[in-house]
Amino acid sequence: MSGRATGILRERGTFSPFARRFLLPVQAFIHTAGAGGLVLLAAALVALAWANSPVGHLYEVAWAIDFTAHVGDLSLHVPLRETVNSGLMTLFFFLMGLEVKRELLRGELSELRQAMLPLAAAVGGMIVPVALYLLLNASGPGRAGWGVPMATDIAFALGVLALLGPRIPHQLRAVLLALAVADDIGSVLVIALFYAGHVAVPSLLVAGVLLLVVVGLRRLGVRSSGPYWVAGVGVWLALHASGIHATLAGVALGLLTPASAPYGRRSVHERLDPLLARLDRAHAAEDDEEAEMVLGHVLEVVRDTEPPLDRMERIVLPWVSFVVLPLFALANAGIPISAEAVRRAVSSPVARGIVLGLVIGKPAGIVLFSWLALRAGLARLPAGVDLRHLLGAGLLAGIGFTVSLFIAPLAFEGPAVATARLAILAASVAAGSVGWLYLRAVPGTSVSTASAAPDTASSENASGK
Repeated sequence: MSGRATGILRERGTFSPFARRFLLPVQAFIHTAGAGGLVLLAAALVALAWANSPVGHLYEVAWAIDFTAHVGDLSLHVPLRETVNSGLMTLFFFLMGLEVKRELLRGELSELRQAMLPLAAAVGGMIVPVALYLLLNASGPGRAGWGVPMATDIAFALGVLALLGPRIPHQLRAVLLALAVADDIGSVLVIALFYAGHVAVPSLLVAGVLLLVVVGLRRLGVRSSGPYWVAGVGVWLALHASGIHATLAGVALGLLTPASAPYGRRSVHERLDPLLARLDRAHAAEDDEEAEMVLGHVLEVVRDTEPPLDRMERIVLPWVSFVVLPLFALANAGIPISAEAVRRAVSSPVARGIVLGLVIGKPAGIVLFSWLALRAGLARLPAGVDLRHLLGAGLLAGIGFTVSLFIAPLAFEGPAVATARLAILAASVAAGSVGWLYLRAVPGTSVSTASAAPDTASSENASGK
């Protein structure tokens, strides 16, 4: 659980039994490893049950309802599913940008030697699935779907890993998290470069100018969130008009979020001590105006001990994990499963390519490229982790749910989208099940001290991708 969030709720619990008895347990659950994955799984099961129920025809009807927004004389009509996929999912991509920046600056990707293992694993986990997919879809309309089997759903993967408990080295979680972050970078680049429509350069330039405005606001020391929200919405609208998927605005804004705080936790007392002394003098003199002013200073100083990146991650993570991603699953995982749909998928090279890429290509690429990096002396294994554990992580990385489902409608049209979604669900279930069974059978600590490096695993929270 976020330490700062816990401290806030405990302080509130001093005066509020509701915060003490309800909000603290809820907060603890939210930050439990795998909690987001469980909620995501529940939403996907609800969507599947709905789409295959007697009222299944209402599933598509409901998600096709137009969401209408009015801004002055302008009106925007977007189907409900597209509102989730292109609107709310921007928060998911914003969180992805925050996590990428955090890992690059402070996490497993912050040092080259430390980062080489997850980077090599991520590259292999993208290249090999794409190669296997293209073996079956070298030409024809299915070729466009090569990006579908290269994504990893970190919420589900970490959720399965959490179910295994202490039998698995905790360092493996850090490796899987760093691998997923590197995978995120690849997925974002693929979406931006290969799944954009016709790019309208003027709109793209407007988006670039607005991002420069965000940088300028940071340089000017603007703290109020209002101007950033206005600029962020402008970036989203400009990217939407440019033909590049508008959710990438979230990634850009996440990467621009400051990662350092004005006051360090250890040096903050140098600023607070004089202020608290002034507060004592104001109380002694019964100068209420001075006391209120000093308290205002104290509030800002305390707030400035938390980096904006950490604050935004703390605020956004629960919304993404427990609102945005479940809604995305509810809107996209409702696939009618019939004998005809299964026959169509089994005979489809697209479906076979997706399953082959996620279930076989992911673990094969991760282990192969990790082994090559280790043999070349470019990377090192964390203590307690060996290639058998990496194979288990590779199997779990084959759970491609969220981003794979996100890419599918960008790559395909018509019935092919449903076929691709069914293949993604089947592959994700297979990868998660096989990964769980395999890791249950692997001893938790078997790597020799000669080949193990000191434990440098980070313990940051994952987004619920």
